[in-house]
Formats: sequence, structure tokens, C-alpha cells
Amino acid sequence: MGRGDLTNAEWSRLKPHLPGTGQRGGRWASHRKVINGILFRERTGVPWRDLPSRFGRWKTVYERHRRWSADGTWDKILKAVQADADAEGRIDWSMVSVDSTSCRAHQHAAGARRKAPRVPKKRSTPRHHRPDEGLGRSRGGLTSKIHLAGEGGRRPLALLITPGQWGDAPQLIPVLERVRVPRPTGGHPRTRPDHLGGDKAYSSRRNRRYLRRRQIKHTIPEPKDQRANRRRRGSKGGRPTGFDKDKYKRRNEVERTINLLKGFRAVATRYDKRAYVFHGTVTVAAIRLWLRT
Repeated sequence: MGRGDLTNAEWSRLKPHLPGTGQRGGRWASHRKVINGILFRERTGVPWRDLPSRFGRWKTVYERHRRWSADGTWDKILKAVQADADAEGRIDWSMVSVDSTSCRAHQHAAGARRKAPRVPKKRSTPRHHRPDEGLGRSRGGLTSKIHLAGEGGRRPLALLITPGQWGDAPQLIPVLERVRVPRPTGGHPRTRPDHLGGDKAYSSRRNRRYLRRRQIKHTIPEPKDQRANRRRRGSKGGRPTGFDKDKYKRRNEVERTINLLKGFRAVATRYDKRAYVFHGTVTVAAIRLWLRT
């Protein structure tokens, strides 16, 4: 077992949720060897063609990652691993925080074909395909942004890829809509945290109205301009928003979650041309964080 490969304990938690290896037309290469190759590339950021030979043909490793990113297999595995953690009581629902981080796009991430990609052997586009490929221009050049919701144990519950210049506030609702942790005993998946935290970038009437409608308690500071505008309107401006300083101190948990994700060099710097492949890359990094005890 090489450095960074799945341990026996991690493999035992992951193996039950993987697709079967027997397929019409032949058998797939060993899942464990291929996934270790994907993790090696995530950790080091090397080009796919430069993968060590101990992982087999680089084309096999790349195609497995691309296919599972396109058809949503990585998303299903992430939900299954989260469900196992929730059944064991390893998810801290007491405080879920939202935040975003920008990832500089490598020059190799540009230049994707304008024609929409297709899921292999299916007449459909990949699950997380974006016409803009999740690339945007900012002062630093081409960037992508990862919006995520992280639980108190410093692991991501849901994530979303957008161009780098997109704002944070409009993405709060789409990110929270992706928080769906299945229950092993059946029934509706859990979608609501006990408390939500976010910085002042997420302060907006629309977001607060959405959180109140879903009965989610939240701690989001109000910016000075919004506070001044509310006071200027008098009684029509509404009541001041509540703010718990002690609760807000826990917002650093999502920042530490982002630091753990960016420990994977293929996440910190985007090398993938297609947005759905980069989404799969970030999802694999999230799965690895959930597999750790």
C-alpha cells in the first residue's frame, strides 16, 4: 500500500457502495487500484498520463473518473458514505456553516469544446454540465468557485461549482437544497441543520426569508449598509436581525473544511476542462474526508 492509498478500514467502508465490477462485454479493472490512482492524482495534481504504472493504464483510471462524474456515481457514493456516518452519529448537525472559496484555473483547464458532452453510451448530458464550464474571469484570471455547506466535524455536506466571479448570497439556497443525507432506516432524508452560520456576504432578505420559511435558525451578521438602510426606513425596515457571537465563533469550522479540501492539489488548482469532471474531482476529495475516522 502506497502513501495516500485507501487503508483497509477505509476500503471496507467504501466497498459496499461501489458499482458491481461485472459488466456486459468484460469485467472492470479492480476498483481499489483505480480509485487509489484517482486519489493519487487528486493529492499530487499530476497529469493523468503521468500516473505511476502501479495503478494500471492511465486511460482506465481517467475514464473511470470521467464516467462516474458524468452519471452521478460519485454523488451517490458521497450520499451513501454520509448516511453511514449519520447512522453512527458522526455528523454534527448542531452547526452547519456555508462559505465559498476560489480556485485558480490552470491554463490546461481552458479551451473545452463548445459542443455539449454526452454521458458514455447514453443520450444525455452529464449531471453537472454547465455551458459556461464553471470558469469566470476575475483579477486573478480564470477562476472557479466552490460553494459548500460544512458540518461541525469539518466535512462537506453539499457543494456547488460556479464561475469565480459569481457572488455568494445567490448560491446559499442552491447549496442548502443539495443537503440530503439519506436515513438507513428509510423515510425522508435529513435536509435541515439545527443551526446555520454564514458571513455577512450571505445577508439578504431573500436568504433570511427562505431560512425562516424552513424554520432554520441562523447566525448571519448584517452589513453596515443594510443596517443603515433598515434604520432609515424606520418601522417599515423591520426589526433588527438576531446575532449570537458565541455561535458565530464556530463559523471557522467551514473554513477549516475548505483548507482540508484544498489539501488536494487537484482541487486547489483546477486542471479539468469540463465543469462536471471538476465537480467529480471535488466530490472524490469530499468522500475521502468522510472515510477518515
